[in-house]
Amino acid sequence: MTSPFRTPYALFRTVAFAEAITWTLLLLGMIGKYAAGLDWAVTVAGSIHGFVFLSYAVTVVLVGVNQRWSLGTVALGVLTAVVPYATVPFEVVMHRRGRLEGEWRREASDHPADGNVVNRLLRWFLARPVLLTVIAAVGVIAVFSALLVVGPPGGKEA
Repeated sequence: MTSPFRTPYALFRTVAFAEAITWTLLLLGMIGKYAAGLDWAVTVAGSIHGFVFLSYAVTVVLVGVNQRWSLGTVALGVLTAVVPYATVPFEVVMHRRGRLEGEWRREASDHPADGNVVNRLLRWFLARPVLLTVIAAVGVIAVFSALLVVGPPGGKEA
């Protein structure tokens, strides 16, 4: 089995589809809550969806920097996670346009952007994939935990 981290496309596709699947879980949880009184269903599905949502946002930024997407494209990619199932068409469009092609940029090229701080950091972290994964996971867990403390969107009664 190939790793979802092997190429930017493989990682992006995996996380974009996972985000769409968790939308299904959340919608099913909402149906369970309002049709059968299963309040826990939204709590469980919402937590899973929230964690994957944050992971998708991190993935969009990582892949976007690697693929040299504009800030607007990165922002649009993150915003697609807000609309149910929109991450899948975004992935399809980006793939068809060739915006997900290629490998991870571990070496500097002649491209002018390769000298900036963000791209140097990207290459440094790509040379240390375990560290990158740990830092990304800790960041997602920290934000997720902070959001759990704040509470669900719309408050506890939503």
